[in-house]
Amino acid sequence: MSVYNLSAEKILLQKIAGGDEIAFKHVFELYKNRVYSFVVRFVHSKADAEEIVQDTFFTIWQKRDTLPNIEHPRNYIYTIVRNKTYNYLNRAAKNQKILAQLWANMQVESNGIEEQTDFKDSEMLINRGLANLSEQKQQIFKMSRFDGLSHEEIALQVGLSKSRVKNVIVDVLKYLRHYLSINTLKISITAYFVWLLS
Repeated sequence: MSVYNLSAEKILLQKIAGGDEIAFKHVFELYKNRVYSFVVRFVHSKADAEEIVQDTFFTIWQKRDTLPNIEHPRNYIYTIVRNKTYNYLNRAAKNQKILAQLWANMQVESNGIEEQTDFKDSEMLINRGLANLSEQKQQIFKMSRFDGLSHEEIALQVGLSKSRVKNVIVDVLKYLRHYLSINTLKISITAYFVWLLS
């Protein structure tokens, strides 16, 4: 969608408010790829991104009676998808299983240039978070996550007990969950303005 036709899109929203499924499909086709590209950049999961996109348009259809009052369709659609992406990231920050999956998704090697760039951005953010920690915590975490060493192997190399190594890794994971949730939201806000102006 290279040209943003505000009047035409407001008319489409009015038609959707009246239950016009063809108009709804048209809006979906206009926005689905752009919305998907935005979401997948932050959730690092194609399946989860697709689910967020579907949920976004389901919400638009469910709330179609409010559409005639919308002055800027693009802003409205983006606000919904942004909030759903924030919710996903907040759940990831609170749920170790989701965070572990998010981490795993970021580790998957990508063939696409754009996806490789996204991976590098995420890796840079994690490395920035790790840089705030002591050298010992960074070393232990990298030995665990990057080198694949067991707690026992790490304990032998750094001269700590196995239980202390485990506690350090748990502390680093808690810190990174918090760091990622806050900083990813900041990046999302920046991306929001880039998206609106593109």
